[in-house]
Amino acid sequence: MSISTPGGPERRPTVVSTGKKPAAGRPASGAKAGTGKPAATPRAGGKGPRKPVTPVKVSQGRAWGPIALFVAVGVLAAGIIGYGAWASFQGAKPWDKKANAIDGIVNIRKTDKASLEYESHKSGPLTYKYSPPVGGVHNAAWQNCMGDVYDAPIANEHAVHSLEHGAVWVTYRPDLPKDQVDKLAGKVRGVEKMLMSPYEGLDKPISLQAWGYQLKVDNADDSRVDEFIKDLRVNASVEGPTALCNQGVTATGTTPHELQQQPPTQ
Repeated sequence: MSISTPGGPERRPTVVSTGKKPAAGRPASGAKAGTGKPAATPRAGGKGPRKPVTPVKVSQGRAWGPIALFVAVGVLAAGIIGYGAWASFQGAKPWDKKANAIDGIVNIRKTDKASLEYESHKSGPLTYKYSPPVGGVHNAAWQNCMGDVYDAPIANEHAVHSLEHGAVWVTYRPDLPKDQVDKLAGKVRGVEKMLMSPYEGLDKPISLQAWGYQLKVDNADDSRVDEFIKDLRVNASVEGPTALCNQGVTATGTTPHELQQQPPTQ
């Protein structure tokens, strides 16, 4: 800090040292002002001023971690959106188109429509072209199909009437392992428009029927079993979704019954 003292133009101001160093960036007291350049530092040994150091650029590289995460999230989001659109499209398809897309299904409505035709109900035993039958003439009484699981064979003549009402009839060979039978029963029991029974003489372990459709598989775990039930139950009805599945025959045995002839329910 410098202090000017009075005394007129003949007296030069006295410089008083405060003992503090000049602030950084400011020229020291007595330094030559106006050059704008720092004074060069003499090198040891009298070799002249040091050359200025050229800054070295350091490459930091790309942040691949966040980029990879961003791409992964984008791909996942696109996949979810794409699957949603596909599922929506599949859900909007008519039931018969979805049924026809099931691998191995036989569409007898298309290949043999005449076998499904009939003029009126007929009583007594009837013969069928397909085993198990998938439609055609049948008795007046239907088999109860309120998710009924029968442990013995039932009459074709009643089961076909149930198919007409929109039921899916699940049949299986009597020698099918119990765990497989239990899995099938779990898909049927308590579900309206479903019934199940063993069936003698099947050429495959399991056969599913709806009116005019049939699917045969080897295993209850086959995903087509669920597809068949989902797409054809109720939808394949000839008489509409309000057709009854109760108030029918509950007796087992391959001989047709009249409703009034049913043995009493145990």
